[in-house]
Amino acid sequence: MEQKHSYRPLCLSLYLNYFVHGIGVIILAQNMDALAARWGSIADVAWVISMLGIGRLIVLFVSGKLSDTYGRKPFILLGMITYIFFFAGILLSPTSVVACIFGILAGIANSFLDAGTYPALIESYPESASTATVLLKAFISAGQFLLPLFIGILIATKAWYGWSFIVAAVILAINIPIMLKMSFPSMNPVQEASEKDTSAASWLPKSKWYLEGVCFVIYGYISQATFYLISQWLTKYGVAVAQMQDMAARSLMSYYSIGSLACVFFTAFITKKGIRPITLLVVYTFISTVSIAGLYFIPSGSLAPILSLVVGFSAAGGVMQLGLVMMTEMFPKGKGTMTGIFYTTGSIASFTIPVVTGYMADSGINSIMGLDAIIALAGFIVACIIYVRYNSVMKEKTAN
Repeated sequence: MEQKHSYRPLCLSLYLNYFVHGIGVIILAQNMDALAARWGSIADVAWVISMLGIGRLIVLFVSGKLSDTYGRKPFILLGMITYIFFFAGILLSPTSVVACIFGILAGIANSFLDAGTYPALIESYPESASTATVLLKAFISAGQFLLPLFIGILIATKAWYGWSFIVAAVILAINIPIMLKMSFPSMNPVQEASEKDTSAASWLPKSKWYLEGVCFVIYGYISQATFYLISQWLTKYGVAVAQMQDMAARSLMSYYSIGSLACVFFTAFITKKGIRPITLLVVYTFISTVSIAGLYFIPSGSLAPILSLVVGFSAAGGVMQLGLVMMTEMFPKGKGTMTGIFYTTGSIASFTIPVVTGYMADSGINSIMGLDAIIALAGFIVACIIYVRYNSVMKEKTAN
């Protein structure tokens, strides 16, 4: 049955928001030197970055429930407006203390966008919901690819760093009236989903919260921490450790984003061919451990771009989403609750990692990369435990 209404314009408008979100995630780190000169030190900038995790944590549980009650559109618009306040507020902040308030707003904006956007995409294209939502990651990666190049041009031409914030805010400002005109799909639950739930009710995995549940909680933190740390410090690593020129160091973030983008489409393709997500979880985590360790042990201007691309592919191309899929499979009765718990631990990582690494920066940027290698190794160990437990628990399903 064909759709009577095309939601492509709506989806394009939603994707544009996530292009800007991709910029918002790394814009403070990409302007770290300029902001540190204004506010006092790199540690001050790291504190502001950490506030994004706090802001996300504040409204993460509430925003999704309110979106179900009041609709998707109000929360998407709220997220867009809040993000504009963030971009403008950072430029106007005289101190890092004031900037922390706007950092919190950025995290809140992210939660608002998520609360409205993911359900809207799923309701727009229920038959191809995974493809529609995976494309969000592609637009995030596109924003993270282009921003370092744009800032590199600003630095090369000795232009004001604030243009990067203004351009992002303007894109959202232009998109707001477009979004206001968009019609959204019905919020009625898909009946097929309830039918699937009924048929699946005959078998439930005997997962143990104190074992598998705890492992997934730890993995949610580690997977977020691994790629978040890289995204915030890769450019500084290129300059301070790999001894690269500023423009070349900024391009590392672009290589990282290309890898992330490639993995989104590779994972979608290979899972359709029958490769199990649980296998990819272990393989990707192992590859990210080896590649981050390579950055730490072999700092090289020629090797860094290759390893940055591999890290982006293995650590930021959807491995966190794979972990969530596995968790909801093993705890199917509380999908919404599991999603909230999993992403809450990720938000805690977004808060704690910048604080810790901000203080570590004084003892050398490469020590931060060493920390990330240790975190990634811990993630690989946890992924192996999850792999063993998943196969043990889920084999009963195949036996039935």
